[in-house]
Amino acid sequence: MKRSTDRARQLAAASLVLLLAACGSVQQRPPSAEPSPTTGEVQTEPDKGNPQQRFDAALQMLRDGQVGEAEEAFRTLAQDFPEHAGPWTNLGILFARSNRRPQAIGALARAAQLKPDNKIALNWLGILYRESGDFERARASYERALAIDSGYAFAHYNLGLLLDAHLRRPTDALPHYREYLRLRGGDDLRVMAWVAQIEAENPPAEAPASAAPPDGSEVQP
Repeated sequence: MKRSTDRARQLAAASLVLLLAACGSVQQRPPSAEPSPTTGEVQTEPDKGNPQQRFDAALQMLRDGQVGEAEEAFRTLAQDFPEHAGPWTNLGILFARSNRRPQAIGALARAAQLKPDNKIALNWLGILYRESGDFERARASYERALAIDSGYAFAHYNLGLLLDAHLRRPTDALPHYREYLRLRGGDDLRVMAWVAQIEAENPPAEAPASAAPPDGSEVQP
């Protein structure tokens, strides 16, 4: 059964970057002040600007189609505020969408480490691991995302695709396809066709008929 290997990226990429404004926001911290080791004078760290405003500006660049400028903005933001997951998540997605898999995995792994409940980073890690042939790690990433949010439709879709097309376990994929359709309102005709095909190829086993006692009498307690 042929499954599109590009389908997961196409669906998972749709509007995810723009959703990160909420889950990957950064917070302003006051500049630190440390005494100079030579003069003893207090030196103030250069002001790096308001991180949330910079983050929002980078997201707006993406909305406006300025992908290169947005990537550079997220890159410098990650350098200036390396403890925040949002810039790393966005960088990872941009790397993934431009086929820079090692850089994407590195950035998204960093994002998931900084924010363990980062379901978006975990979903994208699953996509990248699947594309590189590491199916078990891909499965673990999707399952971690679903452990965080059992209603995360994209992770259900991607786990279903992995089980169906790559691990050759279509019946295990079926509940994930069904849940994806339920969460998405059942409007994905391709997945609906996959579900119908799997159901047709794997009909439910009939329950065995109850056996009567050999002599026809009732069973005694």
